[in-house]
Order: sequence, then structure tokens, then C-alpha cells
Amino acid sequence: MRTILAGVSALLALATAAAASAQDYSLEPNYGVVRGIGYPDPYLFNLTAGGPQSAATPGGGCRGYISQAPDIRYQHRSGSLPLIISARSDADLTLIVNAPDGSWICDDDSGEGLNPSIRFDTPLSGAYDIWVGTYGPQTAPATLSISEQTGV
Repeated sequence: MRTILAGVSALLALATAAAASAQDYSLEPNYGVVRGIGYPDPYLFNLTAGGPQSAATPGGGCRGYISQAPDIRYQHRSGSLPLIISARSDADLTLIVNAPDGSWICDDDSGEGLNPSIRFDTPLSGAYDIWVGTYGPQTAPATLSISEQTGV
């Protein structure tokens, strides 16, 4: 019986450690909360992209390195316009977004050059947790753009 309990405890410890190393949208964002973009559009924010964590999401498919906490939490109120989240840098960036419905959206190079861009044609109202990552395990200065008109 003790052997089984020790095995279960070890598995729980491993699962907890694995969960702690992934991105966590419940943490306070590194650079704060943005409530609606208003004007000017696009809303531009300078930040440091990348971090020590793998960008692999619970569903897989994301690339690069990010911080554990989101960089920005954007509180969106939907209307008739699309929502475009993009980033630019001299470094190769990635972008990870946890949308209000809990879905994970990732992009590597859909923007200009090696820059990422994600477009929501019919965005939901609610919190968009945004991570700006780097393709390699370094950090780099970057500009995040949130817009209802255009990407960066």
C-alpha cells in the first residue's frame, strides 16, 4: 500500500512540476492589462519578447520560448471590426494567444518577414492573454500591436 501511495505522490509531483513550467494565463501579465484599444489604433506596446519556457500549449503546435505569465492581457469588447494582434522585432518572433473561449492560437511568420500576426475576423468579447515569444531561447526587444484596422 505504501508503495502505491508513494508512486501516486511521485506522479502528482511530476504533473505539478510540468504544469508549473508551461504558460499560465491565470498569472498577472508581465506588462499589465489593456482595456480596449480606443485611439490611437493600432495600440503599440514595447516589451521584451521571449523567456525560459517552451511555448508548447496544452494542445501543442506553438513554437518558441516565452515567459510563464502572459505579456499582456487585452480586454476586448467585440463589435463589427476584426481584431489583429501582431508583433515586430529584428529577432524571429512567435505569438501565442489564449482567446476568451479558452482556445490557443499560435503564429510564427504570418506577418511581414519573420514577424507573427493573428487575425480574428469575428472576435469574441473577453480576455485575450498574449505572449510574444522568440523562436530561439534568447530574449529580444519587440513591439506588440493590437488593432482593429491593421497589423504592424
